[in-house]
Amino acid sequence: MNLPYQLFIALRYLKSKKKHKGISFNTVISISGVAVGVMALLVVLSVMSGFHEDLQKKILGANAHAVVLSYKGGIEDYSSVMEKLKNEPHVVSMSPFVLGQVMVSSGRRAHGVFLRGIEPSSELKTTDILRHIKEGSIEEITGRGWIILGKELASMVGVIAGDTVNLISPVGEIGPLGMLPRVKQFRVAAVFEMGMFEYDTNLAFTDIKSAQEFFGYGSAVSGIQLRLDDIYKASSVRDSVNKKIGFPYYARDWMQMNRNLFSALKLEKFAMFIILILIVLVASFNVVSTLMMNVMEKQKEIAILKAMGAKNQGIMMVFMIQGLLIGIIGTVIGVTGGYVLGKIINNYEIIKLPADVYYLSKLPVKMKLIDFIAVSFSAIAISFLSTLYPSYYAAKLNPVEPLRYE
Repeated sequence: MNLPYQLFIALRYLKSKKKHKGISFNTVISISGVAVGVMALLVVLSVMSGFHEDLQKKILGANAHAVVLSYKGGIEDYSSVMEKLKNEPHVVSMSPFVLGQVMVSSGRRAHGVFLRGIEPSSELKTTDILRHIKEGSIEEITGRGWIILGKELASMVGVIAGDTVNLISPVGEIGPLGMLPRVKQFRVAAVFEMGMFEYDTNLAFTDIKSAQEFFGYGSAVSGIQLRLDDIYKASSVRDSVNKKIGFPYYARDWMQMNRNLFSALKLEKFAMFIILILIVLVASFNVVSTLMMNVMEKQKEIAILKAMGAKNQGIMMVFMIQGLLIGIIGTVIGVTGGYVLGKIINNYEIIKLPADVYYLSKLPVKMKLIDFIAVSFSAIAISFLSTLYPSYYAAKLNPVEPLRYE
């Protein structure tokens, strides 16, 4: 029996009997089960990929790709360190920064934040934070004594661009009455919104000179930020920088600083794939039951085919092709449905998220070709494996029994 005949018979067995036109109900159920499983799996994986990418984008938008720090706590001669890194491969820009924890207060409201002192001109080349200003403007960021607050932070302390806030440092000077906190007034020059609750609530920026004075750094800085032309070269750049600058300085890349977060996301995505592939496995039982019912219904036809010279391998091939067609059709429908649903969720933002819980304001979707290929291959492979027993059972049928009373 040649493959074209096997394919013809398999296609015929997908349909109902002559008195019922169209595809059989059992076949529709089997195809639908595979399609729903594939669609659910693709949508979830796309959301997980979108969440990973969106989080990575926001983290790298507010932070540098790598930083140079010192074991001594501060870098005094940061200009000479930056000069050493001037021709470092993949490093496209650098900027010094001062970082410390303070309390921002206005009236009776207060909130603890990280205050980062920056040079606006070099910060624009190193991070994207100044490109997300929603109130005020970059033109207002001149001189000294200004501060930029996150949108959620500004809302918490009840200020807008143009107002003033007090910064309170818990580390002050020791006087006759003990340690007195350091307090200074700053003008809110602008308000930024990264779209990530963690940054919009807990991050503020000011000029580097004011930060050095406020934290008592003198002429030192906390570290040097590096921007790379390829974020995935960060580990190699880190190793190269460590060799070049030597002790007491050391470099850390964004993957190191956020390793736990991204490892957890990768593990969660893999776990979701394993869990949701069970939906396709459940659908495969429909394929098995459909084929078994087909075998029982087509016993006479199978006996006739064997009487005409069909071999066991040919009979097996008929039902294996039938199950494989169910898997392929269901997978194609599921892939199409998953792609369309992903596009709808991404473009129309039909699912909103509470930013204070999920750090994101909308459900992100990132459809990756590798996910579609992996899911499609898995679904078709599972569908094919589910055909083995029914096909083997059909091939082993004794042709004598069904034809005895004909």
